[in-house]
Amino acid sequence: MFPLHALRKTRSTPYVTYGLILINVVVFLWEMTLDQRELFQTFTQMALIPCQVRSNFLSADTFVNSLTSMFLHGGIVHLLGNMLFLRAFGPAVEDYLGKGRFLIFYLVAGFMAGFAHTIFNGSCIPTIGASGAIAGVMGGFLLLYPGVKIRNVAFFLRIPVGTVNVQAFYMLLYFFVVDLFNGILSLSAASAETSGVAFWAHVGGFTVGLMMAFISMLFRPAPEVDPIGHLDF
Repeated sequence: MFPLHALRKTRSTPYVTYGLILINVVVFLWEMTLDQRELFQTFTQMALIPCQVRSNFLSADTFVNSLTSMFLHGGIVHLLGNMLFLRAFGPAVEDYLGKGRFLIFYLVAGFMAGFAHTIFNGSCIPTIGASGAIAGVMGGFLLLYPGVKIRNVAFFLRIPVGTVNVQAFYMLLYFFVVDLFNGILSLSAASAETSGVAFWAHVGGFTVGLMMAFISMLFRPAPEVDPIGHLDF
């Protein structure tokens, strides 16, 4: 399933979410102007590289690369997948937190996702993408809006066959469990070398997003949520 949008109205226009999507798209369009050698150099210089982070964790380069890596993508499918998830879950979390706090939330989740990835992966393969930060948004959404329905494109044998509405609790918990399971499998040397997905970045970002949402709820009323029920086809 791929999410289209959450079936919940927001009180204000999610300018930060739209801005983050725009930045990611613009950066990707810039990437497309580079030849293979220039693109490789860009990833080497601007991506998060776990083996380098481990050897020089508290450095300006690590901080800058953690930031820039969140806005780089390896292909159009990588970009579109991440932006669909950000568009689906970002507006409601931004609506609850406020624009400035949501931007901080997003960036902190991205930084911590990269940290989690380097703990479990010491390779020298550049790590790029917004998925760790977006996983944080998904973790926050799970706690804030567990009963809200998410409209998804449903696939059968990779062919879109319609849409299905799934409550966030079931959908996001499923994604988290899958990432956690694959992350555990990736701890083996063979899996770590062949997998191109930073599962522990997803797990770390999701967990941090969940924790930050919980802390936010200690200082402000929780949003009204729909009760958790059955799937709605």
